[in-house]
Amino acid sequence: MEELNLHATGELLKSIMEYELAGVVRYTHYALMVTGPNRIPIVQFLKAQATESLLHAQTAGEILTGLEGHPSLRIAPIEESHQHSVKAILTESLAHERKALDLYKALLDEVKDRSVYLEEFARTMIGQEEMHVLELKKMLRDFAG
Repeated sequence: MEELNLHATGELLKSIMEYELAGVVRYTHYALMVTGPNRIPIVQFLKAQATESLLHAQTAGEILTGLEGHPSLRIAPIEESHQHSVKAILTESLAHERKALDLYKALLDEVKDRSVYLEEFARTMIGQEEMHVLELKKMLRDFAG
């Protein structure tokens, strides 16, 4: 088994933490902006996404500090599109989840065959992000026609 590159792993975990914290802000904003007859279930979904993003950020931060890294106080950049239709919100959410998926895949590539724990963490997060992508795609189907 190769030795874990603490610097590269720490930088990825820091990026994941910043991105997940940006997700908290993004999903909270979206939940506030939803209007229309389906507002209540969509707001509940978006609030749950914000809560889950915070948990993911905290978990990445715990691992980072466990590896003697130092989390930043930043969040990843968030672009404000000023598009608040349900379709726009779901489409932007899908793009956000795909980027999160890429970050966790990069972490997996970095820790593969170096740390069983970090490999399992990355795989679990990849599975969760893939489920979010599938869910958002299903939610967007009504807008496809």
